[in-house]
Amino acid sequence: MTVAPAASQRSTAAALDVLSEIEDRVLWLSSAIVHHANRVRPNPSGLKVGGHQASCASMVSIMTTLWFRHLRPEDRVSVKPHASPVLHAINHLLGELDASYLSTLRAFGGLQSYPSRSKDPDPVDYSTGSVGIGATATIWGALARRYAGRGSEGGAAGRQYALVGDAELDEGAVWEAVLDPQVAELGELVWIVDLNRQSLDRVVPHMAAGRLHGMFAAAGWQVLTLKYGTLLEQLFARPGGDTLRARIDDMSNAEYQRLLRCTADELRDRLPGTGSGAPAITGLLGDVDDTTLMESVRNLGGHDLAALDTALSEVEDHRPTVIFAYTVKGHGLPNQGHPQNHSSLLTEQQMRELADEVGADPDHPWEGLAADSEAARLCAEAAARLRRDSVPTAAPPVVPTDIGRTPVGVATTQAALGRVLLDLTRTAPEAARRVVTVSPDVSSSTNLGGWVNKVGVWSPTERVDWFADDAETILHWRERPTGQHIELGIAETNLVGLLGELGSTWSRWGEPLLPIGVLYDPFVQRALEPWSFGIYAGGQSILVGTPSGVTLAPEGGAHQSITTPSLGIEQPGCTTWEPAFALDTEWTLLAALSRLGRPDGGSAYLRLSTRPVDQTLADVPTDPAARERRRRQVVAGAYPLRRQEGAQVTIAAMGAVVGEALAAAERLRHIGVPADVVCVTSPGLLYQALDARAGHCDAPDWILDQVFPAERATPLVTVLDGHPHTLAFLASVHHVPVRRLGVTGFGQSGSIEEVYRHHRIDTDSIVRAALDLTE
Repeated sequence: MTVAPAASQRSTAAALDVLSEIEDRVLWLSSAIVHHANRVRPNPSGLKVGGHQASCASMVSIMTTLWFRHLRPEDRVSVKPHASPVLHAINHLLGELDASYLSTLRAFGGLQSYPSRSKDPDPVDYSTGSVGIGATATIWGALARRYAGRGSEGGAAGRQYALVGDAELDEGAVWEAVLDPQVAELGELVWIVDLNRQSLDRVVPHMAAGRLHGMFAAAGWQVLTLKYGTLLEQLFARPGGDTLRARIDDMSNAEYQRLLRCTADELRDRLPGTGSGAPAITGLLGDVDDTTLMESVRNLGGHDLAALDTALSEVEDHRPTVIFAYTVKGHGLPNQGHPQNHSSLLTEQQMRELADEVGADPDHPWEGLAADSEAARLCAEAAARLRRDSVPTAAPPVVPTDIGRTPVGVATTQAALGRVLLDLTRTAPEAARRVVTVSPDVSSSTNLGGWVNKVGVWSPTERVDWFADDAETILHWRERPTGQHIELGIAETNLVGLLGELGSTWSRWGEPLLPIGVLYDPFVQRALEPWSFGIYAGGQSILVGTPSGVTLAPEGGAHQSITTPSLGIEQPGCTTWEPAFALDTEWTLLAALSRLGRPDGGSAYLRLSTRPVDQTLADVPTDPAARERRRRQVVAGAYPLRRQEGAQVTIAAMGAVVGEALAAAERLRHIGVPADVVCVTSPGLLYQALDARAGHCDAPDWILDQVFPAERATPLVTVLDGHPHTLAFLASVHHVPVRRLGVTGFGQSGSIEEVYRHHRIDTDSIVRAALDLTE
């Protein structure tokens, strides 16, 4: 090993001394941000505001080293949720956050509880808060960046760091993401695990770091471990040090944590233990002064600036890296290592003592570093180094509103999805080039085969298609950097995580994409929470659930979705459409695509079906103006499908059961009960229109007058292949009597006719409901 010259060693030591001063200021600011929110800012309600001083403290050394020594402007960092005050403290020192915000943690309009791209006033690369999602977002961010920059070096530029709490590794979504085969190729990915061995309630008793090491290594990651700091390593180098290392290595997490709460005398009594090595350890400790002993036992690798600096310099670029940094929760605070310190708050006196230790002024907590100090100069240098140029955002492509095709014969809305994508490549190639589809191994079974054959499968490098010359192969799997379909393993959370990041490229990298994720509708709920979080973080995408409902009759209850139709009402930032006909699918999909990749855009969810439907039932107007009027109604949420003179009842139907509604209306006409039929395409948009009419939101409400005019107000039957509450609110448009038909129980296997009859969404049930309302 080469020994550095003495001058170089002194230079490094001096640099670390300056870094240590910044570390102290970050610890103070992050603690003061939480303290002010809870103990200084007026709080009339008396309820605890919250914050996590101990969780912040365990990350201070890691984040200080990363930001002030290694980070580059092209890098991006996902910060563990409870360390948000550390991020704000660093941004303040870099001149990216005015001091006036430091007193606003968790206040209305102030700093958010957890890092937020969309709501915080300072630079935040990834929104975090839902445990595990912030970590995996860096994986999908790396893939999205590569895809957005395909064909150029810029696509993979910059590292994607994730600062992960060790408890986050309990989340299954983390391992679903780590194990995806594509991840092993992402050399720009760096995770740093804050291994403080505590959860919210306790010291974790059996966290096997060796097992975690093996799991990451088996997935192809470089694994670096920072367990002990310089002081402990120096003790281990003394006579008896090997015995001390073995003693600490073998003790449980809880026993080690208890040592952090001990006085020097208690340490000398407890640390040797009762084993055969106790005399050697006792002898070693006899030569160590109290101060060194107390500092050494807390000197873990995750708080050793030199060790952190070295580890970050050893990160490889050809495979992902995970750094296990052993830390003490609450390091540097009076509550360090306490098993219940997760949400505990320092007292006023403890804050004053901390200020004295780190050289801060408790009466002027936001006062900056001395302008002529080396620490202030280092902050200024880091700020200049990390300054990012504004990203020019390309305008999203123009998406046509109507391709012009009028489907005939029998078709399904699921098949229409693939048809529209292929049509787009011919009628709007610029828009089609921005489309990227994602699927969890269900491309062929969701009718994406033609699209995949046309555009190919995306891969960072071209791969041989060994079945290209096989005449019986229908789906051609051509993997190349120019492909537009990304195939993941069977993990819905991975799919929506990638969707969220693909849907953020317009704001991150200035490259608007039109991402569409396709999965089986019964599994939408499994993916809903991470997809919702992606929408919150600014990701704009289209999620397609297909096939859906009990219409998937032979599959039985486990594969029949019930609650998904109401997503458009309940999910912010998302519009739901459930088209009944192929042309409705085209129009709504094009409308959804046109809202992606723009500051005023949003996400969409399309619920499609495999039920073959006679397309002539759509009765599409042939007159161009009338056709355009129908299209606008379809996109706005509903349209009148049948009007009958003297209608006594209205049937509002959605999706696959529109055929039953039309058949019921025909039977009712024959028995002297004329019925209007309204085809609902988006309950969410209709709900917004009704809310706007009441003055509760700003949305257009013209669709209500066109579809539910006051002069045609009649008793209402609502019916859909999903939970009936989805359309129940329609009765309040004119306050009419209503019968709500839908699915409220788990499904059964059988034919569509049998299953519809079982759930009372068949033609007979619609007729009976209408007669109940009119007799």
